[in-house]
Amino acid sequence: MAAADTLPAGKEIRLGLDRDGTIKLGFMLAIALYLVVTLALPLYAMLSKSFVTYRFDLSAYELQVSDPTGRVFAPAVTAAALNAAAGAFGPEDLRASADARLPVADLFPDFSFRSPVKYRLRALADGAAWQVGLETVRSPDWVEYDSNTLRRITLRPVASVGIENYIAYVSSPTLVRSIENSLFIAAVSTVLTVGLAFGFAYALTRSRMRFKGTMKLVAMMPILVPSLLPGIALIYLFGNQGLLKGLLMGQSIYGPLGIIIGSVFFTFPHALIIISTALAIADQRQYEAADSLRASRWRTFWTVTVPGARYGLISAVFVTFTLVVTDFGLPKVIGGQYNVLAIDIYKQVIGQQNFEMGAVVSVVLLVPAVLAFLIDRQVQKKQVSLLSARSVTFEPKANPWFDALCLCWCGLVALFILTIIGVCQLAALVTFWPYDMSLGLTNFAFDKMDGGGWSAYWNSVRLAAVTAVVGTAVVFAGAYMVEKTAGVRPVRGLFHFLAMLPMAVPGMVLGLAYIFFFNNPDNPLHGLYGTMTILVVSTVTHFYTVGHLTALTALKQIDAEFEPVAASLRQPFYRLFARVTVPICLPAILDIMIYMFVNAMTTVSAVVFLYSTHTALASIAVLNMDDAGDIAPAAAMGMMIFYTNVAARLLHMLASRGLLARTQAWRQR
Repeated sequence: MAAADTLPAGKEIRLGLDRDGTIKLGFMLAIALYLVVTLALPLYAMLSKSFVTYRFDLSAYELQVSDPTGRVFAPAVTAAALNAAAGAFGPEDLRASADARLPVADLFPDFSFRSPVKYRLRALADGAAWQVGLETVRSPDWVEYDSNTLRRITLRPVASVGIENYIAYVSSPTLVRSIENSLFIAAVSTVLTVGLAFGFAYALTRSRMRFKGTMKLVAMMPILVPSLLPGIALIYLFGNQGLLKGLLMGQSIYGPLGIIIGSVFFTFPHALIIISTALAIADQRQYEAADSLRASRWRTFWTVTVPGARYGLISAVFVTFTLVVTDFGLPKVIGGQYNVLAIDIYKQVIGQQNFEMGAVVSVVLLVPAVLAFLIDRQVQKKQVSLLSARSVTFEPKANPWFDALCLCWCGLVALFILTIIGVCQLAALVTFWPYDMSLGLTNFAFDKMDGGGWSAYWNSVRLAAVTAVVGTAVVFAGAYMVEKTAGVRPVRGLFHFLAMLPMAVPGMVLGLAYIFFFNNPDNPLHGLYGTMTILVVSTVTHFYTVGHLTALTALKQIDAEFEPVAASLRQPFYRLFARVTVPICLPAILDIMIYMFVNAMTTVSAVVFLYSTHTALASIAVLNMDDAGDIAPAAAMGMMIFYTNVAARLLHMLASRGLLARTQAWRQR
């Protein structure tokens, strides 16, 4: 074709948004705004708080002291000069938190509140303030006080921005040791958990052993209990009055040993689910090829099985590591004096009211969690499809010896899980361990004990129910909008980033971030603090990512042609959503609901800083009763959480059967 016959270059054609697309984009932006307000902004507030340093600037105050008559005053002198002469406060005393106070009377060694001597005080710098009782005073002019009033005057610290908090953190051997302890506990627990889970998953997928269904059911039990419960069980087994204390040969269960055993218990099902999924995807032809080449089972295992499951193993390692390093409940119950990062946050915030240092520890705790998440995501990007259209589903062959060995392995793991649950059940029913072993329900009289009583349990049920409904609606709607909205790729990419971010944020960090953000009186959302609403919001946000990924997986299975066909028939997207998308994705929706419910019942770390006297939860009641020494009632409340989650699972199963029979009949041939 001649150059003169070619058409001139026009504007680039871009896909525009129709009315439905605009509405979808609006919904996506609304949910993205929700994630920004409930996640990004609180994290920014916490990060900013970690750089705020409070210190008493004694050079910013000047004082005058009168003679015994109270009429003639000596020349003015700064508080710093008085402190240098009296030696009342050292450098450590001058480093403070936001709510710290420094008594002025301590600057005068011979001070007496009955003395007729009078004092004058003024500020030399902007921001310098002092308090007289509850009244805050900022004045560059002299303010006169008598001796009796001076004993009630305290100086307030001055805020500045810098890295002093981080310098103080790394300069503290105790706090730095917490990092080493956390990494050690997480590393050992991860190796043990992934090893046990791999053996269990291998037995389920590569053998024809009996009782597979029962073994799977038992293996999933730890998901239904809070992480504090295995700590309580280990105390009853190996504590000072434990049933099996002698087996430890003088070692204490309080410390790293107890934390590791408990961590293996509560992280086991998480690792098992990931590894089982990886091992379930296997091609029979690869094993037949190995047999034809006369490869030994050991060689086949290392050249076929392990490489095929390597991505699942890596994901299991990082998930387990993150769960252990960020857990708070178990170290709190059985850690003793063995400090870890999550406990340091709790001590700084609750014990010392040092919110700035708590923010620093939170940032430190955030680093390994974020690194593990990023490495895991990079590894998953390299994963390739292991099954093709010609693949043959792997079918294990019967081998009596191997099947018996697998059954023994799974049986030992199941026995470990059932022992922990069984001991907690026994502790909940025994009247007074170990002196009165008669069984009864006295430990369930929660209203007679600290922790919130039965109202805490019903608060948890209400939180879980609302979280399951609202959280599932928000998560699925967000996933639908990001998956089914054409164009606007930058917006979709930003939304997906926000949806993935909660997985990398530990619950303790999120809870502390909420304090800094929502407890600020200048925040229009300040009214949410201390209410059930903020507990729902934090729980939905904390567990958002898994639900988002589940919904995306289900939505990707639906042919993209549905939307154009509906548009050509002039059908609005919400009708397609209600009549086609939701029925097809109903199994995933139900899975998200039960996931939200169970985690809302068992969560501790995400809500430990946010509850009030009226919104105490069952998991928090377990923690508070354990702190008060009511360990048996704590076990009873933990078992109530277990009963509730079991009942929810059963209802979920029954509801799934009925609903899926109506909506999924098209799947049957």
